[in-house]
Amino acid sequence: MLYDWSREYTKRADTLKQIYYNHVMSVKKIVFANQKGGVGKTTSTANLGAYLAEFGQKVLLIDLDPQGNLTSAVGIDDEIPGIYEALSGKIEIKKTIQSTSVEGLYAIGSNINLTGINVELVDAYRREFYLDKQLKRLEDEWDYIFIDCPPSLGLLTLNGLVAANYSIIPLQCEYFALEGLSMLVRTIMSVKKQLNPDLEIMGIVFTMYDQRTRLAKDVVQDVSDYFADKVFNSLIPRNVRLSEAPSHGLPINLYDPFCSGAKGYLELAKEVLKRG
Repeated sequence: MLYDWSREYTKRADTLKQIYYNHVMSVKKIVFANQKGGVGKTTSTANLGAYLAEFGQKVLLIDLDPQGNLTSAVGIDDEIPGIYEALSGKIEIKKTIQSTSVEGLYAIGSNINLTGINVELVDAYRREFYLDKQLKRLEDEWDYIFIDCPPSLGLLTLNGLVAANYSIIPLQCEYFALEGLSMLVRTIMSVKKQLNPDLEIMGIVFTMYDQRTRLAKDVVQDVSDYFADKVFNSLIPRNVRLSEAPSHGLPINLYDPFCSGAKGYLELAKEVLKRG
């Protein structure tokens, strides 16, 4: 009996199709991390997510910072159960999702209660995987899941790094921000080696860039020389409208889409789509 090559060909074609489908359709879970505060993590999470939603992507933002700045920035209610209740097992994570003023952009909020998770999980088994376990229940429904971490390398940030498959590092164009970059990269590589082999650095994005200063240009040049293709071309300028938008609970594409900060995040969103 002759071997049915047509059946084998169809089987292989179906396998390749499934591999392609899994690659294209798999959710991009991106963690925004930097142990230094005030570098633009929350601003980048909210505004990049908003522009990706404008491009037709379904985006979920997760506020993993007890300060709740991302919650405020996109105008959701911090009194509604959020990520703390999900991580502590008090409520199903799907029930914590809130819609925002941007179509296609959703968020899970945070508040000061999240500080208690460090104590609650201190002796928990595989405590670094609590967020990862929750996100696995959601990932089939989203194109992008963004995780905004607190300005530290503690348990919450570690959960963010373990749950993600990409990291974006917002880097302020100042000397002290540059000083901590090597420590952060070492932490990411350590997490990749020991806990999450899927974790990759998608890119470093320069924030609060002031083209009038020599220091800003030097920081961009030094980091670009060292990290090469890991650096986004888009520069996010220092812009007062970016600072004002969170107080109105709006991302910059709704607050002032024509300002320089909005244009910076629009270009960054295009880069992320290409890299993703």
